[in-house]
Amino acid sequence: MLIATEKIISVTEANQNFSKLAKKADTDGYVMIFKRNKPAYVMFDVDKMTAAMKEEFEKMHMRLMSEQLIAEYGEAYGKLAK
Repeated sequence: MLIATEKIISVTEANQNFSKLAKKADTDGYVMIFKRNKPAYVMFDVDKMTAAMKEEFEKMHMRLMSEQLIAEYGEAYGKLAK
């Protein structure tokens, strides 16, 4: 998985400097906000959101949902896979 590190900001930095966060979203189209070293929020410029970006976010959302499901039900999946 490729992570665009220039589009990542910590939740602490976002709280302390919202104008920087907004400017970054204006410039880059979106900013990923991490909390405890994990993706937690996304801020994006709605006007700049393209179909490709929407697809990227849908894939990211599906990946995160899959990770949550595996974490929660991994043991049951393992038993079913036998």
